[in-house]
Amino acid sequence: MAFEALYRACAPRVLAYAYRRTGPGDAEEVVAETFLIAWRRAGDLPADPVPWLLRTARNVIANRHRADRRGGELRARLGSQRPAAVIDPAESAAGDDAVRAAMAALPEREREALALHVWDGLSNEQAAVVLGCSRTTFAVRLHRARTRLRKQLTVPVTSSTEVPS
Repeated sequence: MAFEALYRACAPRVLAYAYRRTGPGDAEEVVAETFLIAWRRAGDLPADPVPWLLRTARNVIANRHRADRRGGELRARLGSQRPAAVIDPAESAAGDDAVRAAMAALPEREREALALHVWDGLSNEQAAVVLGCSRTTFAVRLHRARTRLRKQLTVPVTSSTEVPS
């Protein structure tokens, strides 16, 4: 009950102090944080707690200003930096049109097996769990996919747009 009496007696003064320095929205938060600190340090409160509470509120406000300033500086630094490009592994591995076309020509199951193994870096056991099949079944799909992809990439490309002379 003693802390409740302290709050009732001193909160209006702490609120007025915080309001003059921050504004209505932040002042209530400053008061709440100030009295939380007072609650934690109840044994350290002096006989006249108002100066201690106002000093604590002043420190709370200063900490908030520092945090806001650091946050603003961080946002400015991050805003000035160019974001790292998010590279789709499919785009980097299948960089040219021939590889894309060869991948597109594979059956869906084989394309998925290649993607899980090469792009996602899963082992045969892990990829088999993802696909809900046995490790052997996955290994067969992966082998077929590699074989078909190799054949697709070694077939010479002929142009159907050649104009006879």
